[in-house]
Amino acid sequence: MNRVDFANVNRVVIKIGSSLLTQGGQGLHQEAIRAWVSQMAGLKQRSVDVVLVSSGSVAEGVSRLKLKARPKTLHELQAAAAVGQMGLVRVFDDNFQHHGLHAAQVLLTHDDLSDRQRYLNARSTLLTLLKFGVVPVINENDTVATEEIRFGDNDTLAALVANLVEAELLIILTDQMGLYTGDPSIYPDAELIPQISVNDNRLEKMAGESRSGLGRGGMYTKVRAARLAARSGAATVIVSGRLESVIEKVIAGMEVGTHFLPDIEPLAARKRWLAGQLQVKGKLVLDAGAVKVLRSDGKSLLAVGVKSVSGRFERGELVSCFDESGIEIARGLINYGNSDAELIAGKSSSEFEKILGYADDSEMIHRDNIVLI
Repeated sequence: MNRVDFANVNRVVIKIGSSLLTQGGQGLHQEAIRAWVSQMAGLKQRSVDVVLVSSGSVAEGVSRLKLKARPKTLHELQAAAAVGQMGLVRVFDDNFQHHGLHAAQVLLTHDDLSDRQRYLNARSTLLTLLKFGVVPVINENDTVATEEIRFGDNDTLAALVANLVEAELLIILTDQMGLYTGDPSIYPDAELIPQISVNDNRLEKMAGESRSGLGRGGMYTKVRAARLAARSGAATVIVSGRLESVIEKVIAGMEVGTHFLPDIEPLAARKRWLAGQLQVKGKLVLDAGAVKVLRSDGKSLLAVGVKSVSGRFERGELVSCFDESGIEIARGLINYGNSDAELIAGKSSSEFEKILGYADDSEMIHRDNIVLI
């Protein structure tokens, strides 16, 4: 199979593992970070949106605190993360500033992406940062997360972020060359797999667990991340971060790492997710003008075109849109709860602040969150 040339991608999520960032736990790898940031800056010069998911806060904290091993207790892990995060943020910010770019720290927990309202808030923040040309640097909020809300590894976090911002490509930089047919430390004849479908049933048998002791991930979590990213149509490349110009080589479609092919196109994946996997919580009846805008023009739904609102829902939950004859025409994630939606239905966005006491999204449902039925 031919490798995909990613030269025309518009949005990339890049995840860097702990052992790479911290030289195997010996402190932040300054030279490597400079090289990775330089390559990301090159992508930005080509108008490619870049989101960085960074591991390493706990590992850097362990190094700064001169601990002999990664802590076991939750409060010690959180303390190490708080110390280490300071170093990570400073180094990334300094390096991006060198290229005339701004970076932004974003800390997330699982609740931020499982709660629909917080999901939309996180999505809006990240997309706004990208619109401003900023590189979001995302990490799990290890300083407050408990075991019940931890992502468990930043590979999973990176995949969920790829879903969140609808990235076309997820690049996972690790200390391995990619996925092999078996563990190369056990099976000397194991071969690197250049390309494979995310649905290949051999994947679980070929993926192993992490042995570095620094991160929580392993090849298994990376394979799982590739499958999660594929839900929104993103391809994933797992590749060694130690390769020279590795990000540039991946974007150019060169024979490096393992390329995981998604099983569905991005638009179809989002349609399937919105239309089939979320529970409908409310109903909007639209006038003829709004129906035409949705069906023919592919634009956002404005409140002025909404004739009535029914149901109980919060911001970020799924609602159905009907024409006046009772035919369902679309579903989407609404930007307002039912009480506020009822107040602004039929009104112009210029009236929102006067009616609600605040001005938030100008659309009732953004076009990116609407699927025609």
